[in-house]
Amino acid sequence: MEMICAIVHQLTRNLTPEEIEKSGFGNYYVDHTLALWPQAASGTPWTATVFQSKGDPITDLHEDMAAEQKARTTYDNILRLVKDPDVCDPIRFLREREIVHYQRFGESLRIVQDNLDSKNFYAINPEFDIRQDCGCK
Repeated sequence: MEMICAIVHQLTRNLTPEEIEKSGFGNYYVDHTLALWPQAASGTPWTATVFQSKGDPITDLHEDMAAEQKARTTYDNILRLVKDPDVCDPIRFLREREIVHYQRFGESLRIVQDNLDSKNFYAINPEFDIRQDCGCK
């Protein structure tokens, strides 16, 4: 996040009001001047609600892997649009990190699954899914 914000700052810090308006950046400028306000390309502000945590290692690792792939895809899309080497080089670095993170989460998922009950066909975590007597019959 810090690297992306630094890139945005470098690209916008010396914009004139005319350049801001011409670039379509006017509405953002009215609300935030040139301050960094993380948001999606659609204008939706960033929020931590995009992350999930269920407390089940299998579910959470799948969520982590999906987040890494979504970030990688975003970086791929940026690289398709931007040709400035001062932007592309750090984006390539971040993209490579997403790939490595995805691989490490995948390895962690395999370790978790390998250590579950070998008779557990559905790959649920038996530690959390212990049947308890709740009075239901």
